[in-house]
Amino acid sequence: QVQLVESGGGLVKSGGTLRLSCVVSGRKINLDSLGWFRHTPGKGREFVAAISPVGGYTNYADSGKGRFTISRDNARNTGYLQMTVLQPGDTAVYSCALCVSYSAMSSGRADYWGQGTQVTVSS
Repeated sequence: QVQLVESGGGLVKSGGTLRLSCVVSGRKINLDSLGWFRHTPGKGREFVAAISPVGGYTNYADSGKGRFTISRDNARNTGYLQMTVLQPGDTAVYSCALCVSYSAMSSGRADYWGQGTQVTVSS
């Protein structure tokens, strides 16, 4: 059984910083690309960032480019998303995901999903 558990979300003021974590159990994450997606009632599911299995490649949506940093620690079986200069438009539920294909993840594909952590940015 594969489980992805996100943490680190919360309420932050505009301009603030949050670091999200994704702890994976039941599967070695060095086999997979890891990504983050966000979910809002208005926009639905939106790709945020992806990182290849050993961290050699990263990809960011324009919304977070220059502000967000995705990383991973395979020894800890954990992924991260550092978000800086947060804005009210970043408010969403952020979910971690694994995918066997790095290119497919950027198109919205994932093979395993976490349930997400709420990020709320106040103005």
